[in-house]
Amino acid sequence: MDLEERLKETAGSVGPLNQAAMEQADQYQQKLAKPPGSLGKLEDIAVRLSGITGKLRNEIQKRRIIVLCADNGVLAEGVACAPASVTAAQAVNMTKGLTGMSSLARGFDCEVVVADMGIACDYDCPEIRNFSLGKGTRNLAVEPAMTREQALTAINTGIQLAEEAFRDHVDIIGVGEMGIGNTTTSSAVLAALTGSAAEEVTGRGGGLSDEGFARKKAVIREALKTRKPDPEDPVDVLSKVGGFDLAAMCGVYIGAARDRIPVVIDGFISVVAALCAARICPEAKSYMFPSHASFEKGYAIAAEELGLSPWFLLDMRLGEGSGCPLAFEIVRAACVITNGMATFDGASINDTYLDEIREKDEWQ
Repeated sequence: MDLEERLKETAGSVGPLNQAAMEQADQYQQKLAKPPGSLGKLEDIAVRLSGITGKLRNEIQKRRIIVLCADNGVLAEGVACAPASVTAAQAVNMTKGLTGMSSLARGFDCEVVVADMGIACDYDCPEIRNFSLGKGTRNLAVEPAMTREQALTAINTGIQLAEEAFRDHVDIIGVGEMGIGNTTTSSAVLAALTGSAAEEVTGRGGGLSDEGFARKKAVIREALKTRKPDPEDPVDVLSKVGGFDLAAMCGVYIGAARDRIPVVIDGFISVVAALCAARICPEAKSYMFPSHASFEKGYAIAAEELGLSPWFLLDMRLGEGSGCPLAFEIVRAACVITNGMATFDGASINDTYLDEIREKDEWQ
């Protein structure tokens, strides 16, 4: 089976949420000793989690953040303030729990898997999983970032990493990244998929000067004009203006949905990869949970395309998967409510005083 067929088969095997389980979970939420809807999104999360797993009572114990790392040839155009060497250094530091994301992961007892999809600089770290497709992508300003086969290989690698999580009995996955220049590739991919102008989706990334920011937007505009990515074909978009990390992240979302594992979106790069996954496999959206609203300009456009509202407004823009450990705790909270809260009957409370509210649907 070739890579195209494998991706098509995987995407086609993603099933819808279990509606019967969701109805049971929703009915159970109404029995818990609280005004209807008073726990807001925690109730919604619990219901959707039941739709994913098919179970009323769920536990989020084993949590894993999968971090896809790669460099980008477009860095040669001066679109980032940091050198490519930072990608390798931070990938190594992630395995030691020393980055922003990995320190949060360590503090909240989450696993971290770091995968090299195309780190440009050499490093010595056996803890990094090696799936490298090259020393970074080509420069999208002068030629397509990668071949279609490379894009498909990266996507299928992400699917494989999600499948490993399933075999390891991981309860929830977070999707992170590390790659200098990847806000440029993400902005280009988002613009291509949505028809947005470069100015609408492009931010300063790690902190560009005015001159660098203008150059970044110009590079994206010209790349979209000359590469002509097909918005109806996300693989084409990824291959022409994307990154190895983005393509692999896209695969993790599809694989998680196939294996019915809830998956958390981090920030801007992560949400663009999620949008790619949803364009390839629309059912995958149902398995995605947001974390924080990225400070990056294009985040809101991608989130709106996915129909998702971020849970946190913390002005975060680090990336790496740093929002995932926080979001895991919210999903755990939703489980705790379902598993531990008393029903009206169990708490010996006559709940007829809520009948009028229920009839008016005031709290829904």
